[in-house]
Amino acid sequence: MLDREGYRPNVGIVILNSHNEVFWGKRVGQHSWQFPQGGIQHGESPEQAMYRELHEEVGLLPEHVQIIGRTRDWLRYDVPEEFLRRQQTSKNHRASYRGQKQIWFLLRLVGLDSDIHLRASEHPEFDAWRWVPFWIQLDSVIDFKREVYQLALSELARYLSRGMRMQQLAWGSPLDLLQSWYGEEENEFKEEKPTDKP
Repeated sequence: MLDREGYRPNVGIVILNSHNEVFWGKRVGQHSWQFPQGGIQHGESPEQAMYRELHEEVGLLPEHVQIIGRTRDWLRYDVPEEFLRRQQTSKNHRASYRGQKQIWFLLRLVGLDSDIHLRASEHPEFDAWRWVPFWIQLDSVIDFKREVYQLALSELARYLSRGMRMQQLAWGSPLDLLQSWYGEEENEFKEEKPTDKP
């Protein structure tokens, strides 16, 4: 489902824990990390798509989270030609598809870390995860998504406590400064074990 400009509607999900750290997922079989995201299906609202993707990719149910806020408008990114799916062999389809337009949601985890199950669907998106500072360094994000991540986090930051110093950070601040605020825990990641139930 594309809009008139060639963008596929999509949702992005930023999940906060009680320390205002965010869920960071490692893509299956890759060394890249990202936030959960996924397409909006025909007839779905962005909120409905967010809850579906939240369960499919992270295993969380609506009762495990609280919606804090969302971006006001769509944020867009273009997908470079070399990343377009190989099955899009139709010249017309390739020409019409430009990328994604996303509504981003900021959620608070009110459940437990143990409620997170990366194998909730038959086609897992992530094979490991960890909590990281809100102003995460974006080096591990594929380059054509980085600007949208910056825009989304910058807009969603208004929902966080006004007293938090992290709102004063500029992009590219030294990682050791972030670690001095959050400690070393963000460097630990949790792998999904084969014995975990969906």
